[in-house]
Order: sequence, then C-alpha cells, then structure tokens
Amino acid sequence: MAASAPKPASARKIPERIGKYLIINEVGRGSTGIVYMSHDPYYGRDVAIKVYNIEAGGDDERARIARKMFLSEAHMVGMLQHPNILPIYDAGEESGHCYIVTEHVHGARTLAAYCRPDNLLRLDDVVELTFKCAKALHYAHSRGVIHRDVKPSNIMLTTDSDVRIIDFGIALVADSEISRIEGIAGSPSYMSPEQVQSLELTSRSDLYSLGAVMYELLTGVRPFRAGNLAKLLHQIVYATPAPIHTLRTDVPEEIENVVAVAMQKDPERRYGSGLDFAAELTRVHQKLRQQYSRMDQQEQFSLLRRLKFFHEFSHAEIHEVMRASHWQDYSSGEEIVKEGEMDDRFYIIVSGHCAVERHGQRVGLLATGECFGETSYVQGAKRTATIRATDSVTALKVSSTLLEQVSASCQLRFNRVFLRSLIGRLQSTELRQRS
Repeated sequence: MAASAPKPASARKIPERIGKYLIINEVGRGSTGIVYMSHDPYYGRDVAIKVYNIEAGGDDERARIARKMFLSEAHMVGMLQHPNILPIYDAGEESGHCYIVTEHVHGARTLAAYCRPDNLLRLDDVVELTFKCAKALHYAHSRGVIHRDVKPSNIMLTTDSDVRIIDFGIALVADSEISRIEGIAGSPSYMSPEQVQSLELTSRSDLYSLGAVMYELLTGVRPFRAGNLAKLLHQIVYATPAPIHTLRTDVPEEIENVVAVAMQKDPERRYGSGLDFAAELTRVHQKLRQQYSRMDQQEQFSLLRRLKFFHEFSHAEIHEVMRASHWQDYSSGEEIVKEGEMDDRFYIIVSGHCAVERHGQRVGLLATGECFGETSYVQGAKRTATIRATDSVTALKVSSTLLEQVSASCQLRFNRVFLRSLIGRLQSTELRQRS
C-alpha cells in the first residue's frame, strides 16, 4: 500500500493499536487516509493499515467518497489472490475509523520513481514489468473487477524486482453497487477516452491506462500534458501522443507498436484482454533479450569479476549490481557526465580511459576499474567535473535508486568500496600536489 511522503511523526499522535493490530509507525498519508506499518500478532507478520478519512474535516462530500472507497476495498477482502496484486487481508471499523489491512512489502517503492527522464528503467525491465501487470489485470478482469485507476503510483516495485498492483478503492466490481462512486473516475493523465467521457467501461479501459503507464516508463513524460484539466481531457479523446522514438531514440519499433495498440482511442482496436497484451509483450521481450547487448550476462559478469572494484563482492552481489545498472559505450572525446548537471548515477569504468575536467581544464585521469559519481550520495547535487572519454570507453552506469533495492549487504559493500576508491584517489592527488 502506497501513499505520499509522511510528515514528521512528532507532529501527530500515532495510535498504539487499531483493532488487533499493533501500530509501529506512519509510512504515508494521502487525501483519503493515513497508512501505518503495523504488526499482526496472530499471524506474526507485518502488515500495512490504511485508515480512511471518513470524517474528512467536515467535508461531507469527501467523507462520503472515502466511505465508498473503504466499502469498495473491504468488499474485495480475499477476492484477488494473485502474486502481482497486493492482497487485502482484512477490513474493519473501530471507534468510527474504517480501515483496510494489506500486505506490507518492505523496501518497495512505486513505479512513479522511474518516470523521470534521468532515472528510467532498462527497456527489457519495462517490458517485463508491464507483462506482469497485464497478466495481473487479466486475472482481476476475469473475476469481474476493473481497477479504473492504473497509474505508476498504484504499481509497486519490490526489492526483488517484482510488482504489486495496489489501491482498488475506486474499482468497478461486477454485480456490486458498492463501487459506483459518482464523480470519481481515476487519475486524469492515465484515463482512457471512454473514461473521461463517462461512457460505460470494460476491461480494455484498464489496458489503455497500462499502455499510458508504459509510455511514461519508456520516455519519462506522460503521453498527454496540458495547462488545465479541460485541455488534458480533450487531448485524451482527440489527440495523438508524441511518437515514443522522438523522446527516446533507443526504443525499438516493436515496443512502440505495443504501446500504440494499447492506447487506441477505440476500445475495440486495443488488445482484447490482458492476456493478449501480455502475449505480445512476451514476443517483444524475447526479441529484446536477444538484441539488448553485444555481450550476454555471463560475459558481462566475467568482465566485472576481473575489475579491482568487484574483488570483494560475492557472485550474487555482482549480479545484484548488474540488475541495478546498464552498460553504455562512449567514443573518444564524448562527455560521460557534464560539470554543473545533476545525475544520480554511479559510474564504473569497465574498459578505456577518461579525463577529468574542471572549467575546461584537465585535472586528472581515470583508468579501467576506477569509479566516479560521488555526488550521487547528495540528493540534488550537481556534478563538480566533466568526465570525458579519451578513447573507446565502456562504463557501468549504476542507478542510485535501483541500488537502494539490492540487499543490505550488497549496498554496504558497494558504498564501502566506492568511498574507499574515492578516498584513495584524493590522497594520491594530495601527495602529487605536495611533491
């Protein structure tokens, strides 16, 4: 269960327990409620509890909607049992508070973190994650449930690179009047054309929304953007989004075609089901895996194993770092990072040499096995130097965001080796300056 970033706990009183659940701490809050990390003493497991804002500060309409959303999710306790759908364990009311109990996925974050142009996932990862979502939606649709609010912040990515679709608060459930929430249709940027026109919805509306999510994961921008809601909704109904290849040149035509089919204006021209969507993604994924790199994973692993940087890493830890990164080739004279720009990646030189430049002057050299990118440790910091390839360079670009999702032991080892390398370089520079 996900929500916006929490305010300092000291500013609010956190209940000791809700029902039988022991409250540990607040992990987020949104317009409809507060999410707590809690413990279920009966099953001996941590859970997430969302307490709905039924009172809503005197706003009767918001309170009515919150109660409808609570009843909608409560209606689905135990209904959807799928590995890529966050399970709802329990629901209840206590002292006027309505709450939903779900699985708590430690260390997970939503896909919204990977919708920035500077922090995009690998293409094959986007295809694989969308495949899992399409299969999960097919499962929900086969049980008469239309999610109606598929968006990046409603899809969680776990620490082992799995996904969970969350928040069925405004879902349509077949043969149920509970879910008929007037005036609530989803998040505008991801709504299907029929959704924004308040037409009857089918499962293909969710597939359109998943296509819009895939578009954003691939490009870092939403398919439609406008200065106000009316213009945005008009674009969704009548406009065509910018071709993906104009925003990201390395996206193959096959992937662009998949998104285009999913986002057809006419529901009949989209994939017939989540299963059809997933089948097409399978075909594309297999082809992409074959073409993604000149080297297979074993060759990449062997290259890293020989680098001094990875001498202390276990085989499993090297593979973890590989999953949090991608390889990139640079030609002689090409800038790898630019002074003054923000970039939250770590870099390890797999082969070749680089020059370090400040204010246009060369101040140092980096060789195979060395690393750079120390500003990634400081959020929002700008690069203090330009790193330029002096010959053909292959670099491992490690996403700081993805690195947060590897095991604690791998993170600790990476940080220790990276910082030790930087300190060693600084000491060498100081000695040269003294001499």
